[in-house]
Amino acid sequence: QLSLLHQSTMSAPPQIIKSLGNFLAASPTPYHMCTKAASHLTEAGFMELKENEPWAERSLLKPGGKYFYTSAASTLVAFAIGAAFEAGNGFKVIGAHTDSPVLKVKPVSKKSAHGYMQVGVECYGGGLWHTWFDRDLSLAGSVIVEKEGGGGFERKLVRIQRPLLRVPNLCIHLQTADERAKFDVNKENHLTPILAMVDEELNKTSETEAKEAGVDKRHAPELLKILAQEVGCKMEAIKDLDLTLFDTQDGQVWGANGEFFSSPRLDNQVSCFMGLKALMDYSKDLSADKDVSVVCCFDHEEVGSDSTHGAGSPIMAEVVERVNTCFGVVAGHEKFKLSLTKSFVISSDVAHAVHPNYASKHESNHGPLLNKGTVIKLNSNQRYATTATTGFVIRELSRRAQLGCQEFVVRNDCPCGSTIGPKIAALTGIRTVDVGIGSLSMHSIRETIGCSDVESGYQLFLAFFKLFRALDDTCDF
Repeated sequence: QLSLLHQSTMSAPPQIIKSLGNFLAASPTPYHMCTKAASHLTEAGFMELKENEPWAERSLLKPGGKYFYTSAASTLVAFAIGAAFEAGNGFKVIGAHTDSPVLKVKPVSKKSAHGYMQVGVECYGGGLWHTWFDRDLSLAGSVIVEKEGGGGFERKLVRIQRPLLRVPNLCIHLQTADERAKFDVNKENHLTPILAMVDEELNKTSETEAKEAGVDKRHAPELLKILAQEVGCKMEAIKDLDLTLFDTQDGQVWGANGEFFSSPRLDNQVSCFMGLKALMDYSKDLSADKDVSVVCCFDHEEVGSDSTHGAGSPIMAEVVERVNTCFGVVAGHEKFKLSLTKSFVISSDVAHAVHPNYASKHESNHGPLLNKGTVIKLNSNQRYATTATTGFVIRELSRRAQLGCQEFVVRNDCPCGSTIGPKIAALTGIRTVDVGIGSLSMHSIRETIGCSDVESGYQLFLAFFKLFRALDDTCDF
């Protein structure tokens, strides 16, 4: 009866939350997210480009065209060129990131202790690692395999659906009072997951078979066998791997009125989802657009963005330069620089909503709430890229679109995180603002957001693509 009562009083989740849930469930790693996004973009009429092909020489880009490409398979750039675009015009950019704090399989992962077969893992980013205990975990990522017949090598995605690994807690009876009080996790010793029990005879057989077949000795044959079955290749064909542990439980709507949504990887795949949906919907009619609308989903934000395909790479500036080159601008020409000055970046990453049990952690005048709209993030020490002028743009777009808008500034006695915003602003000189929808439990294995914030965030991005140029033309600053 209680269950039936709950079902009758809780409203059905909005369609956008169902779509977000499906997107997240299909995206246990940045590789999978880019693959899922590419599928959606292709269905929406976007043409896939190759990063290493000459776009200008082959005359690939046209006014009104819609395109996307990936870099290193884990960063994605999608853009729609206005039908009235001319070289030197602006770029309307939404930037987000594909990665989250996770446990990654070490290059030499083979490990055992006291009868247990384990997998060596490395901490990626700054996770709330205690939340990874007692979860049904599995593996996903990419593997490098040798093609059949020895005709080269290729990358293949892998995702093991069933629970495969677990990091068990230590029972309360074996802990001291001090240990129970602080739950101090030693990241090297306590986070190693269990894969199986060691069966000496079975293990000996597996080791012998693996040695005879020339299997990679860095990883347990039992693990490689599972991966080979998933990929559809022989064990010895697996030459290297980039694997991430993930929570096998999908996202869940909860709350008395179904107003909350919890899931892995909301930081920051929810921003990728909102940006891509807004771009695909906006690009259905580009007839009057003079600019280029862009969504960049970068890898490696959680570890500083400085990589070949993070926000600290040349990718953002190269998008502006390569598109202009396809419209007749020589590299380094003044029109390329004009494009930069006319452009605008929304750096979107989840924001810190007030936690009801830890409200003192927020500055009293800057306490964003769930389901109250997008949060503008400002830090005078440049941890966020927002300025008075770029923050105004978001407030005005929110006003015109009749959307909620909130403010966040960290307390003076608290550290402040950062985003891709300052990186992009410093590397390109493009005006940038940092925003995000509110969240709880940021960097936990399962984070929480407000359901209506996803819709309002999407609507803000849609308004940005539609209204920014007209607004910017009226701003004398």
